[in-house]
Amino acid sequence: MSSESVAPESQQQRLLRDGWSILVRGVRHEPGLFILSVLGSALFGAMVVGSAFVIGELTSRLLRPAFDSGSTSTTALGLAAVVLLGVALLRITGILGRRLGGGAMQFRLQARYRRLVTRKYLELSPRWHQSRSTGTLLSVANSDVEASWGIMDPMPYAVGTVVMLLAATVALLVVDPMLALVGLLVFPAVISLSAVYSRYVTPKMRTVQRQRAQIADIAHERFEGALVVKVLGRADSETDRFAARAERLRDSLVSVGRARGVFDPLMDALPNVGTIAVLAVGAYRLEAGAVSLGQVVSVAFLFTVLALPLRAIGWVLVDLPRTTVGADRVRQVLNARDTMSYGTRRLNESGRCPPAATLSFDHVSFSYPQPVADGPVSSQTSSRAASTDTPDALTDVTLEVPAGRTVALVGPTGSGKSTLVMLAARLLDPDVGTIRLDGAELRELAEGELSSAVSLVSQSAFAFDDTVRGNLTLGVPYPDSQLWTALEAASVADVVAALPDRLNTRVGERGTSLSGGQRQRLTLARALLRQPRLLLLDDATSSVDPIVEQQVLRGIQQAAHHPGRAEGGTVLLVAHRRASIALADEVIYLAGGRVVAQGSHDQLLRIVPGYADLMTAYDDAKPTQREVVSP
Repeated sequence: MSSESVAPESQQQRLLRDGWSILVRGVRHEPGLFILSVLGSALFGAMVVGSAFVIGELTSRLLRPAFDSGSTSTTALGLAAVVLLGVALLRITGILGRRLGGGAMQFRLQARYRRLVTRKYLELSPRWHQSRSTGTLLSVANSDVEASWGIMDPMPYAVGTVVMLLAATVALLVVDPMLALVGLLVFPAVISLSAVYSRYVTPKMRTVQRQRAQIADIAHERFEGALVVKVLGRADSETDRFAARAERLRDSLVSVGRARGVFDPLMDALPNVGTIAVLAVGAYRLEAGAVSLGQVVSVAFLFTVLALPLRAIGWVLVDLPRTTVGADRVRQVLNARDTMSYGTRRLNESGRCPPAATLSFDHVSFSYPQPVADGPVSSQTSSRAASTDTPDALTDVTLEVPAGRTVALVGPTGSGKSTLVMLAARLLDPDVGTIRLDGAELRELAEGELSSAVSLVSQSAFAFDDTVRGNLTLGVPYPDSQLWTALEAASVADVVAALPDRLNTRVGERGTSLSGGQRQRLTLARALLRQPRLLLLDDATSSVDPIVEQQVLRGIQQAAHHPGRAEGGTVLLVAHRRASIALADEVIYLAGGRVVAQGSHDQLLRIVPGYADLMTAYDDAKPTQREVVSP
């Protein structure tokens, strides 16, 4: 019983504490805008209180005498109009300062944290991304960032409202303590009501934000797989699945809306109840001669105009649960520790950087983590020892790719070929063992050092919604001659030359105006343009026919011999076709995440049964002449 009564209070305290920390962090980021908005809000609040007493004074000094005598002077009316106009102008100035400052502060903070989240995504390892859905990550960068700073727009208004309430309290006590006591009973009622609302709505808002992420995830996945869905005739079932998720989100939002539907009218009613109470008690005090008519009018009018400012406090308390939930999800991403650490070592510390690099693996093991279930984005680093990890993708791998050599990685599906290439490019870090480039451990290299020496072309060719030139250079200024040289080496120069604007032709989102093979060759040209010392090809010619593949691979080998080099660059390629393997100086055969054998193609064909079976699979699958002609 006692534990149940304590838990809601601790949740409320945590909500207020988190909200306060968000406010402090926002003010630290944008102090100037916060001060502008608070000053504007304070000026508005002061004019609200001032207008109440101006109207009270005008009632006592102008309106009542006018009713008693039946006339008034033009001068008095003009003076009253000037005073009211001045108060109104000051209120408008306060509103402008509050709106401009608060709105600008909110949007600038959202932009800042979207950049921070995006930057963090780029810093986090692919291993971290592989265990989380794209929809969840998009939701954090979009709706969660938006929610986490949604409180900053009404917050300055609420701070100014506190100033106004303090001024109103002092003014009420000066006018009449009895009326002040009656009116001030409204304030604790507002706080209590808001506390109950926040306690009830916070878990609902957590559910809403989680369901937003799920909706984004399903939408992204279905858009990406639209072709598969249509080909398999699953459009109706996938639509129903999306609709079911959307209906859950709708129901959760409706539940929050119902709570607000009760909370908002009560918040609106409380100042009006205070006004009625003040008028009732004020009439009694006026009849007893304890207060004047102007004082009663001032206090009653004050509570009338306090209705909207009190709502500002309500807006903050309404947004607080959603803000803290969004901020918590954003914080989990920003605090994620699975980032790549870098050293200070340079590859050319000796003063000479050879044109080809030597790559070596020393007892390397690696396993992928299981995907994280739907819910908040965890900030914990994946550990090889964690129970969520899958069996090793690579186990105790030791190998060396000599400088200037072309080495082919061959093995059945799931043998660890792509994982090995990703480790070589340091898109992943091994759980156990070390990987070295020219004797330097990859973790010891300075940031940017490895990417300047190594290029990776993956099996899924990605093209940006940009021009051919933009996809090749990625913002780095290269002369056109180098662009065409790289395109020639990748056997795609004729394709680009036939485009309407050649290098300046836009290729569309994900390169949709190009075929799969053309996109692959474009990404190959992008890698060759950087003249890497180590070129990693992860089945990078899978979408081209064998003839074009031969042209591409020969062009790559020729491109590795840059002017002034005495030897070629190093190439490590994942290969399946005999034509690709035939161009390699050496073959490494992988099976079950282990290096089974290393040698020439002919050697492995003779001594490794698994390799021989893999290479002769197509031959064994060909029908004999008799099988072809038999009915």
